[in-house]
Amino acid sequence: MSRSTGNKISKSTKKKSSIANKVCRFCADKENDHIEFYDIKSLKPLITESGKIVPSRISGNCAKHQRRLTTAIKRARNIALLPFTQER
Repeated sequence: MSRSTGNKISKSTKKKSSIANKVCRFCADKENDHIEFYDIKSLKPLITESGKIVPSRISGNCAKHQRRLTTAIKRARNIALLPFTQER
């Protein structure tokens, strides 16, 4: 009895990686590289309805700007510009 030792997967069952690379919106706009905590228009799309910060793999931000963004959102929450949680 001969068994095949190779894991051959047909091409139709493989997942195709057709996901486009996301570009950091702060790196793309070199002039406006600084993230301000009082600029709520730029922070609002990066927070979910429940008040969570959108992860960088979804938003496309680079690690440097994701850290700055997190700090800015936390500062805006502390001075009551943004809510900590969703309102019921």
